[in-house]
Amino acid sequence: MFEKLFGKFAHDIGIDLGTANTLVYVRGKGIVINEPSVVAINQKTGQIVAIGEEAKRMVGRTPAYITAIRPLVAGVVSDFEVTEEMLKYFIRKVHEKTFSMLARPMVVIGIPSGITEVEKRAVEDAAKNAGAREVFLVEEPMAAAIGVRLPVQEAVGSMIVDIGGGTTDIAVISLGGIVVSKDLKIAGDKLNDDIIRFAREEFKLLLGERTAEDIKIAIGSAYELPEGYEATMRGRDLVTGLPREILVDDADIRRAIRHSIHILVNAIKGAIEETPPELVADIMHRGITLVGGGSLLRGLDRLIHEETKIPVRVAEDPLSSVVRGTGIILEDIESVKNVLAKIENETAIL
Repeated sequence: MFEKLFGKFAHDIGIDLGTANTLVYVRGKGIVINEPSVVAINQKTGQIVAIGEEAKRMVGRTPAYITAIRPLVAGVVSDFEVTEEMLKYFIRKVHEKTFSMLARPMVVIGIPSGITEVEKRAVEDAAKNAGAREVFLVEEPMAAAIGVRLPVQEAVGSMIVDIGGGTTDIAVISLGGIVVSKDLKIAGDKLNDDIIRFAREEFKLLLGERTAEDIKIAIGSAYELPEGYEATMRGRDLVTGLPREILVDDADIRRAIRHSIHILVNAIKGAIEETPPELVADIMHRGITLVGGGSLLRGLDRLIHEETKIPVRVAEDPLSSVVRGTGIILEDIESVKNVLAKIENETAIL
């Protein structure tokens, strides 16, 4: 009875709980939150100082005792209590104009395809402790495929590559299930690390993470571009310890991320090799769909096309594909229950 009463005050929500960003979809309203998955903590008191956008602004600009952390690493809960507090923050933000203390929403959460039963249970428990009345999990490539309106319930093969912040999920989907999947740790954050390492080794320049990401967005590419791009790389000189800036171009950044891109493309080829021939024929006709922030890297679609000989397209608004998929599931959950991720019973986990 109380669950029904609390449900009346709740807006059911879909969450793309990403390593880099968390997006929230509210049933009947659309996407209402898009904030970094960052939490700032006062190490002296253990209290949370800020969450989301405000916490990200603090990165690299706080006293030593305030640290900004990501409670999810590679799409997996690494700090249960902080993840729980972050989910509470987003649920309360959705319900700030209602009786938020009574709100018990139904929540659909996107999770990476390669996580374990224990990790699934951690996400479910964190959401329930944050105030969810009912929690459904859906693998992110499945949610993204639904979000970009691929025919996931039909007997045709659809291939989707979700390149996020911490992980890349590659999946071939047919009849409401994932036939082939690959999950790798080569994604946006790894490319940032590649640029930081390149600057250190090539120019003896120490870059911050945000600077590396800005350069990747400004001039990063996976394929040689017809027009050249340049950007100023600012950091600390490792020899003198003083600030220094240098000019780099798109060829430099391609060189920095080349190895990671090679691993990513080989993983896509590997998934195609494992796919049944009938579904490969469908994929050759329908093409590969790229989603996630990493899909916006210039020339990546062209490189994958050259390597696989299969048409490749970047989805419209690829950053929101997963959360839009959770929203579609929310709107008619009974008809798509077969696509949701199952959590085995606890005895099976133990």
